[in-house]
Amino acid sequence: MSAETPDIPISTVDSPSAVLELIYQLKVKDVMVSAVICAKKDSTLRHIQAVMRENYITGVPIVEEQRIVGIISIEDIINALDQGFIEHTAETHMTRNVIVLEEDMPLSFAISYLNKYRYGRFPVINKKQELTGILTSKDVIGTLLAEMNREVLRLEKMHNSTGGSSSSYSEMEFTTTRYDFETAGRASTEIKKALKQRDFDPKVIRRVAIASYELEINQVVHSHGGTISCSIQPDKITIIAADTGPGIEDVNLALQEGWSTANEWIRSLGFGAGMGLANTKRVSDEFTINSAPGSGTRVRSVMCVNSPKDEA
Repeated sequence: MSAETPDIPISTVDSPSAVLELIYQLKVKDVMVSAVICAKKDSTLRHIQAVMRENYITGVPIVEEQRIVGIISIEDIINALDQGFIEHTAETHMTRNVIVLEEDMPLSFAISYLNKYRYGRFPVINKKQELTGILTSKDVIGTLLAEMNREVLRLEKMHNSTGGSSSSYSEMEFTTTRYDFETAGRASTEIKKALKQRDFDPKVIRRVAIASYELEINQVVHSHGGTISCSIQPDKITIIAADTGPGIEDVNLALQEGWSTANEWIRSLGFGAGMGLANTKRVSDEFTINSAPGSGTRVRSVMCVNSPKDEA
């Protein structure tokens, strides 16, 4: 599709909690550019070259009846100039197997795609398969910077009005649905918000964010659906993930880094790397898991305040 672009310097696991919250809260449609410059199959490569030059872009989707049928990149134009077929039509040289994003995907998907495939841009489609936008790494970074600035101002205002207190106790519970990636990350986002409002140590919030997100995604990918519960106390935060199956045949094997039963479709979305339970156990001060084939899975993860893990 295009020349490789450097990785976005953002991890969907180890970034600061404020960044993690944003990338799971924002959708692709919140970041993409909606005014997409396109061309038709019968457009000549010379015409597309002029369009790229005039608009300072390095790729043009080829569209037919609002649906993307291919893409022409700057490399295609360079090859056409070098090999003498610049007057050919886009249809004869466009890349047809185009990797796209869906506009309702969490922004975390886009970051995974950009870092995995390292393309300069991704077309974005809606549920009708119609082209609705284009997304680049520049769009992602620019949006995150703007949103983080707004979040900092909001937190400063809230802290000044409340004085900041982590002494309160609260319970939260969220439901998950199998393969519901549009809302994946909602539980971890809301849990992080609650902890930030209570002025918990950022290192504690970071560990809770990792545990809650990994357990939530595990349910979306591997279970038939379940619940993510969070108990917030002054000295610890407890996350309990309980699902309705199919259960884990070998728990010890499932705790090994890199072991996964995810299919190729799940892996293509950037999930199923086999690190979920291992990461959760790594950040927990207390960790227990109970599971058996056909009986579902229950995981309990506790993150303590003033933990030795936060001093490492």
